[in-house]
Amino acid sequence: MTATQEPPVHATGVPGGGFTSGDLALLRLLVDQVVDDDITVLSEADLIDQIRQIESLQASLAALQATRIRAFAQAHVENRLTDDRADVDVPHRSVVAQVQLACRVSTAEARTRVANARDLYAGLGRVRDLHIAGELSAAKVSAIAVECRDLDARRRRQVDARLAVHDLTRLGIGRLRAMTRRLVAEIAPDRFRARVHAARAERRVTLRPAPDAMSYLTAYVPVEQGAACLAALQKAFVEVQVEPEPLTRTRGQVLADTLVERVTGQATATAVNLDVQVTVPVQALLDPQSPLPAEIPGLGPVPADLLATSEGTKSLRRLLTDQGVVIGGDSRQRTFTGLLATLVKARAQNRCTEPYCDAPVRHLDHIHRDADGGRTELDNGRGVCEFHNHVREQPGWHVARGPDGVTTTSPTGHAYLAPDPP
Repeated sequence: MTATQEPPVHATGVPGGGFTSGDLALLRLLVDQVVDDDITVLSEADLIDQIRQIESLQASLAALQATRIRAFAQAHVENRLTDDRADVDVPHRSVVAQVQLACRVSTAEARTRVANARDLYAGLGRVRDLHIAGELSAAKVSAIAVECRDLDARRRRQVDARLAVHDLTRLGIGRLRAMTRRLVAEIAPDRFRARVHAARAERRVTLRPAPDAMSYLTAYVPVEQGAACLAALQKAFVEVQVEPEPLTRTRGQVLADTLVERVTGQATATAVNLDVQVTVPVQALLDPQSPLPAEIPGLGPVPADLLATSEGTKSLRRLLTDQGVVIGGDSRQRTFTGLLATLVKARAQNRCTEPYCDAPVRHLDHIHRDADGGRTELDNGRGVCEFHNHVREQPGWHVARGPDGVTTTSPTGHAYLAPDPP
């Protein structure tokens, strides 16, 4: 991904003591110098010692970053609350969006970092101290903080005190998460029960791309339902084992094929009916021998010949591309609909076009606002997630197309260039 970040002229440092921009730049310079050191003279033990030191330093820097995120969030919200009737959620979304862009992470990760920075100073004092000392990584701290997310500060302090009895530095993320979850269930059983009920209401199925033209189909369901599903698939493998025909598939293959067959109702997993949108390079149509693959937006490339098997019925809607860019489309409508909407989504690969965001496209946005005379045409359209479409409507945010692409400018004056098409 390509991104530009130009801080405003006034952003010269952090006033009132503490690290300044110059101090952080010095740290960056020291890292650059160490990278170029001659490490051939170091023994294996020396290298392991440095790896440990670097890991500890990363944890401490993450803790330092959390203090800055917390301070920025407080200042940003306070500066935008003009009266007691103001909605605190509106500036909070702006905080998350700016942290997301500054840290070059997804919206979900940015939301987690903002929440962690808040909670570390609202009851998780001992965990915070270990984080600052470099004894607990950001991932481990996040695992603890997430489990305590909906507790008040008093109960969070109780969990923190119970955790301090153990040597947290020797535990992995899974054990830390499980231990914290048990403590939350003991200390705040009412909150724990409410979380379980709320989580069940969020059950869903998602699909994510995987390497080598594969995908991850994930079901987020209650634990007893998940266990029942796995038991049923395992039973299917036992039934296949006792059949007289030779077993030509592994256990994992049988489970995967059985899942597809039972969900789709097909006789075999490979005979699935498809009705999908596929982008096809125009060069592949002109040259049958072209090695360029087709692509299913949002899921990645796939060899074209694998989409044309004799089993099942496959309806493929082809959209021509040239060097990865979907070709043309125009409309006089106010909203993106029909083929034009399909083209905008396909050009975005069905992923939000904001930098560092991989969320699915939910909204089609006018880069030059319709209210300001922007036309509903392919060049003026972009696919974005629901979060970033709403963030753009807040004061201080600006989106514009320039010679290098689409640039988003945040309220602090920082500019971020949207990623180029893959």
